[in-house]
Amino acid sequence: MKAALYKGPKDLTVVEVDKPKPGPKEILIKVKACATCGTDAKIFNHGHPRLTPPQIIGHEIAGEIVEVGASVSNFKVSDRVQVIAAIPCGECWLCKSDRMTICQNQLSMGYQFAGGFAEFMIIPDEVIRVNGVNKIPENVSFDEAAVTEPLACVLNSQQILQITKGDVVLVMGSGPIGCLHVRVARALGASKVFLADINGGRVKLASDVVKPDATIDMSTQDLAAEMKKLTDGRGPNIIITAAPSGKAQEDAISMVSAGGKVSFFGGLPKENPFIKCDANIVHYKEVTLYGANGSSPAQNKKALQMISTGEVKVADLITHRVKLENVQSAIDAVLSGQAIKVVVNP
Repeated sequence: MKAALYKGPKDLTVVEVDKPKPGPKEILIKVKACATCGTDAKIFNHGHPRLTPPQIIGHEIAGEIVEVGASVSNFKVSDRVQVIAAIPCGECWLCKSDRMTICQNQLSMGYQFAGGFAEFMIIPDEVIRVNGVNKIPENVSFDEAAVTEPLACVLNSQQILQITKGDVVLVMGSGPIGCLHVRVARALGASKVFLADINGGRVKLASDVVKPDATIDMSTQDLAAEMKKLTDGRGPNIIITAAPSGKAQEDAISMVSAGGKVSFFGGLPKENPFIKCDANIVHYKEVTLYGANGSSPAQNKKALQMISTGEVKVADLITHRVKLENVQSAIDAVLSGQAIKVVVNP
């Protein structure tokens, strides 16, 4: 079969490899769609400490079952399925405390296990036994189902924040994750949702699709001043930093309203993970800072349901589709900021 093999930074090549055979506790799928994200681009450029090349990458996966191991129940050939990316062990104290997103033994598709940039892929027992395989509803396409995983990560963040009716939300970062944050905040009842980015072209592209209540191009506008105008001087009560930017995190703390919440959704570069935090703002304004990391199997199931019911539309976020042979163009589109969501169709 054909697969995109990652051999190290800047080395991603489509090659012929042996088609995998499922063991008794495994499932073999024909990959129908594997969406790309910023993490794929970071792996391509810099590698990842949890990934040892060579490896088939790609972790936002949807496909059709073509073979089922003898010990696997509840699934059959021809089932359309979506697969989780981050795999909790289900046994550690964090998993047993319902904190699967920060499992101390977490594994991942496309890291420890071969991923979805391939014609066929094994779903390992580690995924199946934590309920990490979801049957795709009939009204959801494979491409839409591939966006389930990033949507589940966004859902995790907003469940931690407990976004509800009446909240005023600012999303900093207008990539695919930022767009999903706008859509989920709306679905959860936020009264106003604003979108900001330092890249004027990217924020306009995103705004034209998700239509936030206001868009701020930070390359030409003063975000803090605009937020005061748009919120009667109070500031948003929830700010989500959907970008790997320490300055965005610092600015969010300074702009959030009294009693507000800030989510550090985007991680910072490993070589520079520190920010300056005005602790007096946190203290006197009773601001709460939250982290958000990945998603649980249950959140993947919920995210897929939200796509199916129409609570969160994702089809119009898919701006580019490429064949496996052109997987490099998918990575390039992510890096350029010219796409919202790119799906590889093997």
